[in-house]
Amino acid sequence: MLIPILPTMQSTLGISQFQASLVITLFSVPAGLIIPLAGILSDRFRRKWIMIPSLGMYALGGLVAAFGAWAGHRVFPWILFGRVIQGLGAAGTAPIAMALVSDLFQGNARSRALGLNEASNGLGKVISPILGAWVGRWLWYGTFLLFPLLTIPVVVGLLLGVREPPVKTGRSPSQYWRKFTKIWKRDGHWLLVGYFSGATALFLLFGILFYVSEMLESRYHLGVFARGGILAIPLTGMCTASYLTGRWIKKNRPLMKGAVVTGLTTVAATLFALAFLRSPALQLADLVLSGIGTGVVLPSLNTLITGTTEREERGIITSFYGSVRFLGVAAGPPAFSLLMKLPPVWMFGVCAALAVTAAGLSLWFIRVTGRPPTGRSSEPRAFLGNRPGAAGIR
Repeated sequence: MLIPILPTMQSTLGISQFQASLVITLFSVPAGLIIPLAGILSDRFRRKWIMIPSLGMYALGGLVAAFGAWAGHRVFPWILFGRVIQGLGAAGTAPIAMALVSDLFQGNARSRALGLNEASNGLGKVISPILGAWVGRWLWYGTFLLFPLLTIPVVVGLLLGVREPPVKTGRSPSQYWRKFTKIWKRDGHWLLVGYFSGATALFLLFGILFYVSEMLESRYHLGVFARGGILAIPLTGMCTASYLTGRWIKKNRPLMKGAVVTGLTTVAATLFALAFLRSPALQLADLVLSGIGTGVVLPSLNTLITGTTEREERGIITSFYGSVRFLGVAAGPPAFSLLMKLPPVWMFGVCAALAVTAAGLSLWFIRVTGRPPTGRSSEPRAFLGNRPGAAGIR
């Protein structure tokens, strides 16, 4: 939501390109650091009771940033402070939502649900640059006020619409950590590769979005709304690919590894091609293909990673995944602000090499055995609230 207004923020506040990138980084770094703690708490308690106060912090951070910009005193530090608060709140939102979705569905139904979850995540990325740019046309810091407005219906939905599976009680912290250690010894070698691949995909995605926004403003002199609309086009490709991939892999689970490798290879090829394309239309088409590659990777990784364990340890496993995803987002804009000083062939060559590395590691280490985490049946089962006492979505 903020990427289209970063060039406007630079000119209005008189800050550098690197400083503007900190608006993304200082949101994502606190989130990445705190997410594991949120995951542990969500394994011990109900997930939505972690998510609801986190959404409150998300809203508060937006108000702090908007107030600082409105007051006009030390504007930029106030904005960064508000973004840090939002990052702390974000630790208990999207990663915990992924674990919650995995709790509500099992087997093939889980693959579809996680694909829909990632597609919803992508849909937010499609809408947000347009919405942020539209508000930014009238009041550049008004975008921060959208955060509290958007969190209210989510909180209401969690309170009224979601019933979780019951939390097993009676396990000590030592038992919890022993189970987590057992899972890590069994699957840690490929989980690390999955984490790296997810972080790489989002590092490149947000870095490229930052780069494109800067180019649209500096090279083509497009306004904030036009920038937001153009950024939404490749994100639409990513969103669509996430949804379709989630539906596809539910029937083709053994091919999830191939989907990850193919998606990352597509990202590598398209980013390297950007160094040689001169036509804006071809560049945009290339970015759409890159977005599709990312959209294939993420839901496949989501299903692989959340399927390694049962509910009682799923929060911490998915939270570590969410943590590295946020750190990938955090690193993207500032890294690309430095890479943009290199010749394009070097800049995009580095990006392609990173994606190829992730693809190669995934090809070598990821194993899809098809077995459920505890050896029990993996037949599709969903907690849909269709009988008294069932957990699920009302």
